Order: sequence, then C-alpha cells, then structure tokens
Amino acid sequence: MTNIGFIGTGTMGAPMAGHLVDGGHAVRAFDVMGVPQALKDKGVTEVGSCGEAAAQAEVVIIMVPDTPDVEAVLFGDAGVADAVSPGTIIVDMSSISPLATKDFARKIEELGCHYLDAPVSGGDVRAVAGTLSIMVGGEPKAFEAVMPLFELMGEKITLIGGNGDGQTCKVANQIIIALNLEAVAEALLFASKAGADPVKVREALLGGAAYSPILELHGERMIERDFAPRFRVELHQKDLNLALSGARAMGMSLPNTATTQELFNACAAQGDGKNDHTTLLKVLERLANHEIA
Repeated sequence: MTNIGFIGTGTMGAPMAGHLVDGGHAVRAFDVMGVPQALKDKGVTEVGSCGEAAAQAEVVIIMVPDTPDVEAVLFGDAGVADAVSPGTIIVDMSSISPLATKDFARKIEELGCHYLDAPVSGGDVRAVAGTLSIMVGGEPKAFEAVMPLFELMGEKITLIGGNGDGQTCKVANQIIIALNLEAVAEALLFASKAGADPVKVREALLGGAAYSPILELHGERMIERDFAPRFRVELHQKDLNLALSGARAMGMSLPNTATTQELFNACAAQGDGKNDHTTLLKVLERLANHEIA
C-alpha cells in the first residue's frame, strides 16, 4: 500500500483517484471545489489544503487545469513544497508548459524530492475505464517506482525522456487531436452540404484509411449535436497556446495549429468556451451557412 496525496479531483482526477483506492492504496485528497462524495464513500480522506495532502504522502499526484494552478499547488500558501518530505515523488499529471515544468522539477529536486511530469490523453471516458495514455518525463528510477500506480490509471504508459518531455509529448498530442477534429468537422460538413447523409458517410469512412478515434467518437457527437463538455474548448485553447508559444520560441511555424486555434477562439467568442471542443463544428457551420442534418 502506498500513501498518496491527490490534488485535483475534478472530471479527470476523480476517477483516477478512485482507481488508486480500488487498487488498495491510501489516498488523502484536496480540491478547491471539494472532494466528490463518491470518492469519500470509497475511502478517500478529504483534507483542507495541498500541504495536508502532501504531508504524509510517499507519492503526490497533481491533476489541475493549467500552469499557474500547478505552480500554486506546489509553491503557494500551504503548498506541497512547504509540507513534503525528502524522497517523496511528485507526479504532475496536468497538461501544462514544458518550460515551466523544467523549472518546477528543479525546485522540487532541490528539496530532495523527485519530479515526474505525466500528462494524460483519453478524456473522461478512458479516465473512468482506467485506460488512459500516460506520457512521462523524469528519472527512470522514479518512473519505475510509480509504474504500479500508473498501471491502475492507464494502459499505454511511456517514459519519453527527462523532465518536460512528457509535457512536450502532450502538446504534440493536442496538436494532432485539434487538427483531426477540424478535419472531421470539415469533412462531415462538406458531405452534408453536398447532400450526402453524414451518418452514412461517417460509417463508410470508419472502414477505410480515414479511420481515427476522433472520427469514430467525436464525429458521432458532431452528428448528434452532443456538445456536452468532455474536454472543454478553453482547455484546448490553453494547450494550443502552449504549442504556438513554444513554436515561436524555437523559431518555427505551425500554420494549421494556428488556424485551428483561431477557430477555437471563435468558439469561445460565441459563448462555447466551456462546451466540448467538438463545438468547433458550429463555427465552420456558420462559415458554410449550413448545419449538418
């Protein structure tokens, strides 16, 4: 049994923490919105601060929205850095800046602790199923020590390289998903406006080289106009901002990423920032003066 501090029990974090408890581990959790009752019913202990979650932990897992949130968890008032013991492994499973991650890791290691950046992909469906893809940056020994916990939450777990490399991989992942979403939306909209049945078009494409999980899952949601938030537009905007700012720092261009980000910006401007990123379809529909039917 491992003593785990878990910080951030939202849409993704709650099922992840639940799998750890189901695996026989002791979990003390903190969330600014409160720990869900379902987790407490499983045996998770709710505490009053990030520091309290970290104080008795062998491993501290963080799952919060953005870079400033991770910084506050680690170094803010009653934060992890003030309470953690030497030898503790800090695992940030949020999706944040690779550059900031390297700085956070350096500061944590100065405390005698270990740091892994381990962002995930798969959304809430795979978080619930315990089949997330986990992309890890950090020391191999720390990775090996945490692997039994990762295996409770995910099925594809890869050590990419040093600190920051896990986050870099996640940014690349988000570029692919964003551009694939945009391509699926354009294709289904094109088919619909041309008079073809988008349901039948999607079924046909699922059997060929155009197949992707985005076409299968998100394409179905687009056709059904199911825009309930699984992964919010505003979170994908955040991830593409990381990609574009990183590209500028490296002196390179990501033209299609930039275009897709502008479509997400239009989603947010039209009030869909907190809806699912499939609402990108609605922006393209307005441009086409046609709604998928």
